[in-house]
This record gives sequence, structure tokens and C-alpha cells, in this order.
Amino acid sequence: MNGIKGYLLIILSLLPHICLAQASNKLMLYRKDFKNISGNNTVSVTSYEKDGNHVVYAGGAGNIDVYSLNKNGKLNPISSHELYKNKGPARGMVADNINGTDFLFVANKFGNVIEVFTILDNGSLERAYMIEDTDEMHLGVAITLQVVHMKQSSYLFVGGLEETPGLSCFKIHNDGKLTHVQSVKDNDKIHTDGIIGMFTHKINGKTFLYTGGFQDNGISSFRVYENGKFKNINNISDNTTDRYLTGAYPVTGVKLGGNYYVIVGHRHHKYYTRSGFIKRPDFVYHGDGVSVFKVNNKGALAPHSILLDDESTKLSGQTRIEIVHVKNNEAVLAVGTRDDTSIQLCRLDENGILTPINYLETGFPIYYGLRSHKIAGEDFLIAGSNSFDLKKLVTYKISPKINRNGKVLRHIVNLKYKADATEQQINVAIKAFENLKNEIPEIAKMEWGLNDSEEGHSNGFTHGFTLTFSDEHAREVYLFHKAHLDLVSKVGPIIEDVFVMDYWTDN
Repeated sequence: MNGIKGYLLIILSLLPHICLAQASNKLMLYRKDFKNISGNNTVSVTSYEKDGNHVVYAGGAGNIDVYSLNKNGKLNPISSHELYKNKGPARGMVADNINGTDFLFVANKFGNVIEVFTILDNGSLERAYMIEDTDEMHLGVAITLQVVHMKQSSYLFVGGLEETPGLSCFKIHNDGKLTHVQSVKDNDKIHTDGIIGMFTHKINGKTFLYTGGFQDNGISSFRVYENGKFKNINNISDNTTDRYLTGAYPVTGVKLGGNYYVIVGHRHHKYYTRSGFIKRPDFVYHGDGVSVFKVNNKGALAPHSILLDDESTKLSGQTRIEIVHVKNNEAVLAVGTRDDTSIQLCRLDENGILTPINYLETGFPIYYGLRSHKIAGEDFLIAGSNSFDLKKLVTYKISPKINRNGKVLRHIVNLKYKADATEQQINVAIKAFENLKNEIPEIAKMEWGLNDSEEGHSNGFTHGFTLTFSDEHAREVYLFHKAHLDLVSKVGPIIEDVFVMDYWTDN
């Protein structure tokens, strides 16, 4: 009897973990909103909560767009702010509170400056300070920023991609001013040539910073001291056996139970075709994967596990990894990809093993613009694209996967043309719409017709188009496909109104 009781106690103790694992394995992304941006592209995205209000910052070429974000994932434009010399893009962005004042720190990639903005009550920005590059500070082509809070002061670490790369630290003052503390020039030992990802762990009262080297294909760990000074601890380079670091790109981390992990993605150099961009062209392509490293008490990294890319995952060209949430000693991660044009959800367990959950084909490449944000206990992702022909900011909610087995999606578009639209213009528009089937193979079926209702409830809508998609991925690819965007731009001037409905039905 005691044996049975003990067995039941074990089962009950494991039940929350079993249920959570089952729940996380059924998560999926569902698009909630998208808005136009004012710039040519969205290179980076960050978010912030100020006094209960949720704000999103989209960094593009030459400016930063500001949006509010509500509990349903809806975006509302607030303001737009020009970057120094109208350069940019705002590649690295991080918002934080420094002794009672909210700031947005921005790495102006081609302006070769770090810009500091005060975050106003409505989330809008006001320039507070700016520091330009020098030969000693490695701010040229700045890409990544990391705020590190110590007991007495806060510091901003800066990494970038330039001819003379390195890692720099600045003390952040209460007014947003930055003063230089230390810079380390890249060398053959450390991996700071093209720092595109950084992350900080605090272990037993000590602070450690981790950097990825895009050009030198590895990661490095540094100890950060109370005065902002830092020193190298250990370095791990790419190989062809137990890690994937050629083109090391996103770097993040998490604590699960008593274990500290650093998770590193990469956009392999094979994906770059621009002549002369890759400094070491003698690389070996050995596949794609997300690498997990375990951290010891001294802050050093050791290879731990790998999630390999295969036909069931979307991990080619990883450019951003976000921690969605941590519950009961497991983490859910979102991996944004530029080459697979997708967001892959993964689960990291307490033992440091990554497993894939689900993915959504976004229909656009993600460069550095992916951000996880929580509102009222709900998980959202905000994504942007580096595509100059997209100019959108998109939100997704992460929810339990809906069973669509045997279902197809009908996408119904009803159009009302302007009174002065000519018959020729309308015919051209119809032919352009019909041609989408040839341009976008994800459209399984298309049909259209003229309104024939005499009930008096058509409200002036005359043309109806019905598109059929086999799954969520196909709809996303269609929505953000260049051919569709070109059609919207071309036909828009003669459209008075549009009414869209989607529904799932049996095939």
C-alpha cells in the first residue's frame, strides 16, 4: 500500500511538469495586427512598459517609429523620430530605467553614434544625448547594445561590425549622458568581430557578459566588475561536431532551476553573397542549428546541446532569438529567421535540451526585428522585416494551437470602387488580382464574381474575390508577398472601400 501511495505522490509531483510540456508543445503564433512604418524597412524592434502603457519602437533606415500596443495585440501609431544625420538604421535598441528616468538607447549603425532618448509619458521620444565614434571606442557600424545594472551604477555595452571591431562599456548617468569606461579591441583570441548578440547572466553575485562574433565565428564570456571594467574569461569557436557558430548572430540566455544557459543562433556565411563582406571565406558549411551552452559558476561557457535544423523546422538563417516565457523550469523560445522567413517556437527544458514546437511562415525575412512582450499574462511577438518593399510592423499572439485538420481557409475580399473609376481601370485591376494565382503558388484556388444581390444590403460593394489557402502559412505568405503588396499599391487609388472576411471550412 505504501508503495502505491509513494508512486501516486511521484506522479502528482510530476503532473504540473507533464501538463506544462504538453501545453507548450501545442503553442502556435496567430497574427493579430500589422501597421505601416514610415521608413523603408524595420531592422530592429524593441518594446517597453511605462506606467502601465505598452510601447513598441521600430527602428528603420533613418528613423524610429513609435506605437502603442494594447492587450489584444493591436498597434496604434504615436510618433516618428529622425535619427542623427537621417542615417541609421537603428540596429541596436534597448529601453531601460536609470534611477527613475526611462531611456531608449539606440545604436545608429551608419551614423556611427550612440543616441539616447528620454521616453516621455505617452511613449514618444525626446533626444537627451549622443556620443560619436572615435578610434578607441569601436562605435562605428554599431549594432548591439546591452544595459548592465550593477549595485551602484548602470552601464551600456556596445558591440558592432566594422574594420576595427571591439567591445566598449559606458557609464550611464541619470540624465542619459554616457561616459567611456573601457574598450577592448578585437584580437585572435576573443570573439568580438561583429558583435550582433549579447546577453548578461548574474551568478552568485557576479555579473557575466556573453558576446557573439559574427565575423570570427564564435562566442566569448566576460566578467563585468562594479566599476564597469571587464575582462575575458573563455572563448569558444565554431567546429563541425558539437556547435554551429559560423556567422554567430543572436545570443540570449535563461536560468532554469539551478542551471544557467546561453543560447546562440547563427546566420551561416553561406547565406551571404555580397563580395568581400565575409572576412574569412574559407568556412565549411556543416548545416544549421541552435547551440546551447551551459555556464559554470565562474561564468565560463561549455558546449551542451544542439537543436539541428531539418525538414520539420525553420532554422535557416537565424537572426533573433527571444525568450517568450519561463515557467516551471522550462522556457519557450522564438527563433526569427531571415532565410526561412519564419518564426520557430522551441522549448528548452531544465536539462538544457531544445525541442521544436511549431513554426509560422511569416512571408517576410526577419533581420533583427523580433521582440517578445507580455501584457496581462499573455505572450506576444512583434516582428518587422528588412525588406524595403514591405514596410510593415506585425504582431502575433502565442496561444494553444487550434486544430485545423481537414480544414481549408477561405479569404473573401469585397471591393467598392470609386465613382470616377473607369471601366478600363477596373478591368486592369481585375486582371491583376486574377494574376496573383500565377505569382503566389500558396493560393490553392481563386474565383471572383460581380455582386448579383438585390436585397439592398451590399453597401456599394460590387466585386467579390474568394481565395482558398490550405493553412496559416499560405495566408501569411500571400499577405506579405511582393505581388500582393504591388497589387494593393496599384489598385489602391481607385478603391473607395474594402471588406475582408476569413473563415475555416471543410475541404
